[in-house]
Amino acid sequence: MAAYLIVEAEVEEESREAFDLWYEKEHLPDAIKAFGAEGAERGWSDVTPGIHIALYKFPNLERARAIASSEAIKTLIAEFDRLWDGKVTRTREVIEIKQKL
Repeated sequence: MAAYLIVEAEVEEESREAFDLWYEKEHLPDAIKAFGAEGAERGWSDVTPGIHIALYKFPNLERARAIASSEAIKTLIAEFDRLWDGKVTRTREVIEIKQKL
């Protein structure tokens, strides 16, 4: 079944607008291409202010795991850190879908 790489970022309020535009125009398209992902979605939490979540879809767990430790992600992380270090903190997680109705 499908698997997802999930990136949760905590963005300080004064960086939110610039971060949102950068993620839309640059980072999400670059990440989809670099990862070879089937697709991606992103959004802002309606419950916790400043929380941005991006989901990258892969055909299976093995592919998602491989991306999570790949050179492609290391390159994107370096660029992310160059632009947002000290303004955005983030975590990454890989999940495998076990049920879909």
